[in-house]
Amino acid sequence: MFDTKFTIVLREDLAVWQKLNVAAFLSTGVAAQFPQMIGEPYRDRAGNIYNALSIQPVIVLSADQTTLSTIHRRSLERGVTISLYVEEMFSTGFDSLNRETFAKFAPDDAKVVGIAMRADKKIVDKITKGARMQA
Repeated sequence: MFDTKFTIVLREDLAVWQKLNVAAFLSTGVAAQFPQMIGEPYRDRAGNIYNALSIQPVIVLSADQTTLSTIHRRSLERGVTISLYVEEMFSTGFDSLNRETFAKFAPDDAKVVGIAMRADKKIVDKITKGARMQA
């Protein structure tokens, strides 16, 4: 059905509110990178119009810190542009401070809590190897 896969990988030890928050933020980055993956607005029987949604499913996986770091490295090695959320961003309150905080880290010292990507299915599967379905 789709040649691509839209996947989010979350650190398994996050609180539920953190998982939801990170998944929401990361998905907006993928949607911004691939605006063509957003369908048409929804309309109910009464004629009310609702926001358009992704045309393809989003796979949500979980992993430990080591596996997330490996997934991060693999995505960089394969040239796949990702959305990335680091632990320190939980203490910020707005976009410019998030970017300032994010810029303090490199791939070897980032405490990654979430990664999202959309790429060829086979590439995404290779990059996310070791992660498992989110429970």
